[in-house]
Amino acid sequence: MSVRYKITVAYDGAAFAGFQRQPNQRTVESVLEKAVTIMSKSDVPVRIYGSGRTDAGVHALGQVFHFDFMHEIPEMSMLRALNSLLPLDVQVKKAELVSDDFHSRYSTHGKRYMYRVSQGEFTDPFKRFYTGHYKYKIDIAKIEEALPDLVGEHDFSSFVAAGSQVTNHVRTIYEATVREDKENHEIIFEFYGNGFLYNMVRILVATLLEIGNGRRPVHDILRLYEVKDRQQARETAPASGLYLKKVYYPDELG
Repeated sequence: MSVRYKITVAYDGAAFAGFQRQPNQRTVESVLEKAVTIMSKSDVPVRIYGSGRTDAGVHALGQVFHFDFMHEIPEMSMLRALNSLLPLDVQVKKAELVSDDFHSRYSTHGKRYMYRVSQGEFTDPFKRFYTGHYKYKIDIAKIEEALPDLVGEHDFSSFVAAGSQVTNHVRTIYEATVREDKENHEIIFEFYGNGFLYNMVRILVATLLEIGNGRRPVHDILRLYEVKDRQQARETAPASGLYLKKVYYPDELG
């Protein structure tokens, strides 16, 4: 009789072609499945199920996946064993035994994303894989005034990239914040919601940066909800600045 494990993992997405397995590509999913399969000592690959996908270059501080294992191993032993088999750009942060009805994707209550923006005239060579870069002047007060427009249930059709397979673009954002990290010359956004569309956070960040720079009216997001036109949102912030910070489940608070 198999048991189910819930695994929380962090990874540096710079050298991955995204989370989801792809032929002839290095992906987070394929690396994790290889490690779990080695542990199983079986010729049959063990399938893992992620809470969602991240694109090439996107990072995670708290991605979650689950898998079924043929015998029970203590949680800390599972964590240590997996980390001994994983490359240095992936680390298991927590391993938990869960009930058979737990599903890393379908049991989610919400997700929290962080986006780091590096400021300065030129791209910092030591941050190029871990932040977006925006050299133009930013008025944080304008962004702070715009952020409440994101909170609540809205149709985010203007903020979903082409290629999305989802037809329902209504999502709820519970919290949206921005802060300045003056010591590191960064602006840091966080978004917590019940779900996010393809490239939604990166498009929101690009729109908010334009608001902060005065290229858009402060409350232009309200207009973009109405027009439902991706072309009018225009830009998409780079993948390098995006982090999946935490995945929430019903027994966890945001």
